[in-house]
Amino acid sequence: MTEHQHEPEVTRQPGARPIDGGEAERRRAEEEISSRLRDRGVRLTGRETGDELVNLLDAVERFEAAVELGGGDLMMDEPVGSESPIAPDDAAFVLPRRNDGESVAEFIGRVSFATSRARGKRG
Repeated sequence: MTEHQHEPEVTRQPGARPIDGGEAERRRAEEEISSRLRDRGVRLTGRETGDELVNLLDAVERFEAAVELGGGDLMMDEPVGSESPIAPDDAAFVLPRRNDGESVAEFIGRVSFATSRARGKRG
């Protein structure tokens, strides 16, 4: 290596193996997606994989698009934190809650079903 080249950045956490820049970037992306899902009222266990988080966010965004196309108001139809929605326009516009012990795949299936139901409500 020349004096102008640098080693890849390595992040070290106490008691953990070194994390390369790519691993750190992946973790940041997972944290961002998790935050976006929690902001929408989706319960996470912390054991979801990166791929599961991406697939879940995609499913939730498809649901939200269907609600908006149906004339729903996401501000009224989305849960507030762990609470129920404030005043949903229509029950079909409320994002399902994830059940205790429910796998991501099972929950995505229920969100997809709810998306189909919301699409049927086109205003």
